[in-house]
Amino acid sequence: MMAAQFHLDVASQLQEILPRINFTVPSFVIDELENIKIKSRGKTRAAAVVALKTAKLHPLTIKKIPLSEGELVDDALLRISPILCTNDRELRRNAREKKIPVVYLRQRKYLALDGYLDV
Repeated sequence: MMAAQFHLDVASQLQEILPRINFTVPSFVIDELENIKIKSRGKTRAAAVVALKTAKLHPLTIKKIPLSEGELVDDALLRISPILCTNDRELRRNAREKKIPVVYLRQRKYLALDGYLDV
């Protein structure tokens, strides 16, 4: 949702900092954004709409991945992600503990990578 909030071209910047990575948006993230779009108003709803549109842009692909029984979205992301793109502070901390590299927004202007990739 940061693309709408900070007028950022996430897809282009991801290709710049990680040119050889195939980016996947899990279907459960799309479902969560759809729920935010339905339940929210104002800027939050608008940000969810933009995030849904961004998820359909190249180089991002949506992949059907189910949540396990009783699993939270954040836990599923940590389970399936070799690299994660989030600004959620708690999720970034948990990813760092699991040694998962994280792409995040820095200075409201550009994406940065926290961690190391084995490529």
